[in-house]
Amino acid sequence: MGSTLYNKIYLGRGAIETRRMQLAMALGLAASVGLGWMALRSLR
Repeated sequence: MGSTLYNKIYLGRGAIETRRMQLAMALGLAASVGLGWMALRSLR
C-alpha cells in the first residue's frame, strides 16, 4: 500500500525533479570517489 502511494507522489513530481535527483546523486558519488582516491594517494 505504501509503495503505490510513494510511486504516485514520485511520478507526480515530474521528470525534471527525478533528473535533478539523479544529477545530485551522480555528483555526490563522483565527489566521494575523488576524495577517497586523493586520500589513498596522500596516504601512500
